[in-house]
Formats: sequence, structure tokens, C-alpha cells
Amino acid sequence: MYDIVIIGAGISGLTSAIYGLNAGKKVLVIDQNGYGGQIMNSQEVDNYPGFSHISGFDLMKNIYEQAEKLGLEIRYEKVEKITKEKKVILKEEEIQAKTIIIATGLISRKLGLENESRLIGKGISYCATCDGFFYKNKTVAVVGGGNTALEDAIYLSNLCSKVYLIHRREEFRAEEKGLRVLKQKENVNIITNAIVTGIDGDEKLDSITIKNKEQEKVLKVDGLFLAIGKIPENEIFKDVISLTEDGFIKSDELCHTNKNGIFVAGDIREKKVRQLVTAASDGAVAAIEAIHYINDNV
Repeated sequence: MYDIVIIGAGISGLTSAIYGLNAGKKVLVIDQNGYGGQIMNSQEVDNYPGFSHISGFDLMKNIYEQAEKLGLEIRYEKVEKITKEKKVILKEEEIQAKTIIIATGLISRKLGLENESRLIGKGISYCATCDGFFYKNKTVAVVGGGNTALEDAIYLSNLCSKVYLIHRREEFRAEEKGLRVLKQKENVNIITNAIVTGIDGDEKLDSITIKNKEQEKVLKVDGLFLAIGKIPENEIFKDVISLTEDGFIKSDELCHTNKNGIFVAGDIREKKVRQLVTAASDGAVAAIEAIHYINDNV
């Protein structure tokens, strides 16, 4: 029996763990992918209080080590589902919890094209900083129009011989400074009003087909980096707690879900602002509310 089981070891999950451990509670964190979350892939974080410049890896390593010193127990396994009785079901085990905090975050959105899943890791990637080195002096394409897409294109332009940036609209929703940098790069070709309609390759990615102004053309590329947004990782929770139409977990301002004793923190929660600092804030709030619930009801 654990006081608090936290599903997800990103910044919100680890912050919850720190607060729970500091309160003397028995805490377990579970994450199938390791600790750190999405921010681990960012080369530079410059908007987190207390750090003018720090890599995402170093920031999360610091937070993890802080939790570890408090006695963090963490397991790297897949959660199959949770129950209304606050049982966390793993492949070969059921864990009973007094409270659960869901902090699973978001997963990368896919194009939904034939061959996409088959070629992940064989030319298709969702993380430029993770996989960009494998495409040094090669030709790649980045799909997306937000800050992540532009950051990926800038990063890859320093490694690759040619970078296509493909965006379905004319205007970018990203910050203007990133676009200015890319426009000055001789090895970057920005293609707007275009969508990817095909992905081809046998053992590895060979080419993509794009549709631009009613015309289709094939681009020979070695790598395709997708930065078209994130969606909630909610499949295992949908039968237990209430979700929005977009799949985010409904909650109040204190991170309560519709089920007593089950809380939510971070990007998977329905809210307007999704930043590192708000994820950490959610983690603290969810843990404090879980502690109150345990002290008052269990």
C-alpha cells in the first residue's frame, strides 16, 4: 500500500514526489520511458526561474537527484490501467494506492500516413536533438509551424547539408526570431501552404511526397522530423475519470479530478498555459491536495 502513486516522471510528477516525500508519505513513481519527460530533449531552457541557461537534461537531472536524496522509489514499467478503487495495474502486478496523481504529459502527434509507424527510427523521428546527429551532412525535412519545429530546423541546419521546413499554412505561429534565423540559413528551404501526403522507403526512409498549391512533388530525404504538436496520453484513464473532447483530463484549480483521491498534474490537465513552471506548480498542488486527502480521509 502506497500513500501516493504518481504516474509519470516528468517535471510535474517528480515535483509531486518531492512534496510527498517531504511530507513523510510513502511515494511510488512509475514511468515506462524513464524520468525527465519531453524537456530532456531541449538543449537550452531559459524560462525556468533560477536558471538563466540550463539544458533540459541538466534541469531534470537536478530535480531527479533532489527527489532521490529524499528516498524516491521509481519503477520503469508500463501502467496498463487504473481503477476507481485506486489500483494501479501493471503487466504482472496490482498496486494499491491511497491516492493517485496522473502526470503522464503529452505524446507526439503523428501524420497518420501509411509507412509512418513502420519507419519510426528508420528515418522518421519526433526528436531532433535526440536523433539529429545520425543525419550529419544529409538531407532532412521538418514538418510543423510552431516554436518546436523552428527550433528543430535551426538545430538540424547546423548538422545537415539541407533542411526542408514544411508548414501547412502561410503564416507561422512560432516566434518571429526563429523564423528570421532560418531565413538567413542558405541550407534551409522553407515550404509553406504544403502538407506531407506520402512517406516512402523499404528498409529506411527514402522520400516524402508533399502537396503544395494543388501540385504534388517528391522530395528525396534521409530523415523526417515531425513537430506537429502533442496530444494527451490518456488511453488508460478514459474509463475512470472525465476527459474533455480533446482528451485532456478535467480538473479544478486544485488538480482534483472527478474521482476522489485521484489528482492530475502537468500538460495532460485541462488548462490554458502549459509551461515548465506551471507543470511544476501543478505537481506541488496535486501533492499537497493528495496529502490533505490522506490525512483527512484515510
